[in-house]
Amino acid sequence: MANYVVRRLAQAVFVLWAAYTLSFGVLYLLPGDPVTVMAAGGGDSTSVTPEQLASVRTRYGLDRPVAEQYATRLGHALHGDFGASVHTGEPVGRMIADATPATLELTAATLALALPLGSGVALAGTYTRRRWAAQLLLSLPSAGVAAPTFWAGLVLIQFFSFRWGLLPAFGDGSAASLLLPAVTLALPAAALIAQVFAKSLRTALAEPYIGTAVAKGASRLRVHFSHAARNAALAPLTVAGVLVGHVLAGSVVVETVFSRNGIGRLTATAVTAQDIPVVQGLVVSGACAFVLANLAVDLLHPVFDPRLTATGPTAVAT
Repeated sequence: MANYVVRRLAQAVFVLWAAYTLSFGVLYLLPGDPVTVMAAGGGDSTSVTPEQLASVRTRYGLDRPVAEQYATRLGHALHGDFGASVHTGEPVGRMIADATPATLELTAATLALALPLGSGVALAGTYTRRRWAAQLLLSLPSAGVAAPTFWAGLVLIQFFSFRWGLLPAFGDGSAASLLLPAVTLALPAAALIAQVFAKSLRTALAEPYIGTAVAKGASRLRVHFSHAARNAALAPLTVAGVLVGHVLAGSVVVETVFSRNGIGRLTATAVTAQDIPVVQGLVVSGACAFVLANLAVDLLHPVFDPRLTATGPTAVAT
C-alpha cells in the first residue's frame, strides 16, 4: 500500500509541474507581445511609449532571459506566489481565494444533482425489462453529453426565468440563483456518469457470480442493486475525478452566462484582458484541484479492489 501511495503522489507532483511548465510556455513564449497589452492597460496600445514598455518589462521581470524567468517564477509558485494582477494590482492568490468559495458552492451543488441523476438513469435503464424504456433511458446520456453547456444554460434561462418566472436568471445572492447554473453543469456530468455506470453494470450482470447468486435464490432486485451495482461502482468512481475538470471547465461558461462571480468568470475576464499572472495562477490552481481529486480517487480504488495495491501481473491475477 505504501508503494502504491508513493507512486500516485509522484504522478501528482509531475502533473502539477507539467501544468505549470506548459502554461508558462503558452503564455510567455507564443508569438505576440503581452507587454504592450499590459502597458496599455486595456486602452489604445498605439499610445504606449518605449519608456513605458521598458518599465513594464522590468517590473514583471520580462527583460530577463526566458530560462531565468521560468526558474524565478517556478520558485515563487512553489511558495504560492503568482505575483500581482496587471490590471488591478491585487495579489493573484487573494483574487483566486476570493473567487473560490462561489465555485466550490456551484461544484458541490452540481455533484449533488449529477451523481444521483446519472446513477438513477443507469440503474433504471439496465433494470427495466421493457425494451423501449431501456432504449429511451440509455439514449439520454448521449444527448446530455452532446448538448453544449452554453446552449443548455440559455434554454433553462429562457423557460424557467423569462417565460415562467420561477427562478432568477442572473446573480449569486441566493440559493434559488444557484439552481439553474447547477442544473446546467449537472446535465452533462450526469450523462457521463450514466454512460460509464450503465456499461459497467451490463458487464457485471454478465459475470458468472450473478448466475451463482440467482441459483442461490437471490431476487432480481437484490442481484441488480446489491451484487452488480456494488461491483460496477469502481468505474463511476474513476469518472468522479474527471468530473472535477469537467465542472471547472464548464464553470467558465456557466458563470459567465449566469453572471456569477467565481473562478470561471475570473478566468474569462483574465483571458480577455490578457492578464498573464492571473491566468497562470488559475491554470495551476485548476490543475491542483484536478490532481487532488484524482489522487483521492486513486487512493480509494484499493478500498474497492485490494488487488490494485499489489505489484506485478501474478499478484493481480491471483
